[in-house]
Order: sequence, then C-alpha cells, then structure tokens
Amino acid sequence: MSIHPETIESLLGEAEAALHSGDVTGEEKALQRLLSIDKRHLTALFMMGELKARTNDDRAANGFYKAALNMVSVGAAVSDDLRPKIKQAEEFLAGAHGRFEAFLFRKLDESGLAGNDTPIPVRQAIDLLMGRKEIFYQKPSVFYYPGMPQREFYERSEFPWLVELEAAIPDMQEELQGVITRTQEFEPYVQGQPNRPRPNNPLLDDPSWGAHYFWKDGIEVTENSVHCPKTMAALAGAPIPVIQDRSPMALYSVLEPGTHIAPHYGMLNTRLICHIPLVLPPDCALRVGGETRPWKAGEALIFDDSFEHEAWNRSDQRRVILLFEIWRPEISEDERRALTTIFEAINDYQKPVEI
Repeated sequence: MSIHPETIESLLGEAEAALHSGDVTGEEKALQRLLSIDKRHLTALFMMGELKARTNDDRAANGFYKAALNMVSVGAAVSDDLRPKIKQAEEFLAGAHGRFEAFLFRKLDESGLAGNDTPIPVRQAIDLLMGRKEIFYQKPSVFYYPGMPQREFYERSEFPWLVELEAAIPDMQEELQGVITRTQEFEPYVQGQPNRPRPNNPLLDDPSWGAHYFWKDGIEVTENSVHCPKTMAALAGAPIPVIQDRSPMALYSVLEPGTHIAPHYGMLNTRLICHIPLVLPPDCALRVGGETRPWKAGEALIFDDSFEHEAWNRSDQRRVILLFEIWRPEISEDERRALTTIFEAINDYQKPVEI
C-alpha cells in the first residue's frame, strides 16, 4: 500500500515542531511513526540520532547515525541542509566510541583484567570490538583441515620443548657464523620449477629472501647439516612432521636489508611455523592476520601461516631466523597418521610414471 507523501511530510513537520518546542516525547513519536512508514528516510534517521544523543542514549544514537551514514555511503540523495548533519554524525560516533572504550576499560580494571594481565584472546576480542583490528580467517592455498582454532599466533609457554631449543640459540648462532663465512649469497627461497607454473611472487628467484636448508622436502641436506650438528640436535626435540617428500622442513630464512615479503597464505592449516631468531637487527617484524609482532632475541615466534601474513626487514642489516614446521598441537596422533597418509598419497599420485 502506497503512502501519500503528505503523510510523511506532515509527520516530519510534527517532529520538527516538537523539537523546537522541547517536546521530546512528541518528537520521538512522530519520528517513530515516520520511520515505520519509510525506514530509510534519511532526514528522520539523522533527527532520531540527534534526539538519542541529546537524551544521552549513546547506543541508540549510534544505531540511527550509522543507519543514516550507511544510506549516504550507498548513494542516497543528500540535500544541502543535511550535509552538516553528516559531519555531526561522524563526530558523535567518534566521541561515543571513545566514551564506550573508556567505560569498558574501567569495568575491566574494576574486575582486575586491565592491561597486560588481560588474557590474549580477550585483548584480541576487545580490539575487534573496538574496530582496531580486522577479522582474518585461515585460507590455506592447498589443504584445509576443518575444526582448527582460528589463532594467528601461539605462545611459547604452550610448548615445553622450546625451553631446551631456545637454550641452544647461542650454539646455533655460532654455527650460523660459520655458514655465513662460507656463504656470501643464499639461494632464493622462492624458485620457479620447470614442470609447474611460475609463482606470482615479487621475490621469485630473488636471493633477497634467501634459504639455507637443513631438511628440504623430507630429505636431509647433508652438505649443510654436517656443519651445524648442534642446530640439528636442537631440532630433534621438536614435533616436526615426517611425511615422505614433504617434511621435515628446516632452514635458515634470510631477509636482506630493505626486503619485504608481500602478504600471502601458506599451503596447509595442519601445521604451525616456528621462527628462532639468530641474527636480529631492528625494524623487523611479522604480521599474521590482524596482529603484528617483532622477533625478540632469544625467543621463538610460533604462528599459523595459513592466515594471510607478511614480513619485512627495514634495517640496513641482514636478518636470519631458523625456520621449521611442527604439527598443530590440537591434532591427535591418529589424525596425524591419517593426514600423513593423505599427503603421501597426494605426492605418490603426482609423481611422474617411470617408463
């Protein structure tokens, strides 16, 4: 049933008259009736936002102002008299955001949960709630395993075996220096394969992102590992997958000065990637999903590379980490056996037939 324009105009006039006379109840009733007829009426939405702001109802004002601004963003016609209201709405939303944040942190403080004592997932949820971070999801490029937690980073305390591995960092650094003495330039991490399409990666065949393998595609690179026995011994305590033609995988990952690894996704969400910093200049960091963390001397960094991630070295010095993969702790031994069979079957299927 169509509504005669005079009905809307009369209700709008009624609301404006109530506004000028200070009749808040009458103004709200007229606007509610108008919006029940035309829920997208831009002027009424702005007026209702103003009314709720005047009566200190931030949540309701937020709703009406956001609805009005959404209308503007999708191309609703804006008359000259409404243009100042756009800025007014934006300023209110910014102020209300700050008031709510202060209120929320006051409540957390009263509960003893403010600051660094707040559990990490709670801090992340607050960042998402306040719009400081974007929601990211796992998007592995090859294989997705359902039911895995959507966690970008894991904490060192969750992996008791890291204690011994981190204690070996000085020995690993000493062995690295020997490798650097013998190796002036590392092989590119991203390399084209003759029987596959060349990857669309800015660092393709570029040693600015270099690699020095100890294990590659499940095979020990003995010409490298023989020079780093303490590094190999330290890796022995990690829950590294053993999958024919795939894993173990362990290497020095080298970022030369000024190098940026563009955002990308890893192949699987059945693993986590471990970084052990060995040469760590300033201005180096890793972003995984919505969180950015710098590497810290003497501390492992563990993350899920099936999230979009990127890394950079903005210093004038080389950065070197020991990189290896481990099974996700949530995956049981039975699941690991099944996944190993699946991955090895994929490998066997893809092998060329010998004639």
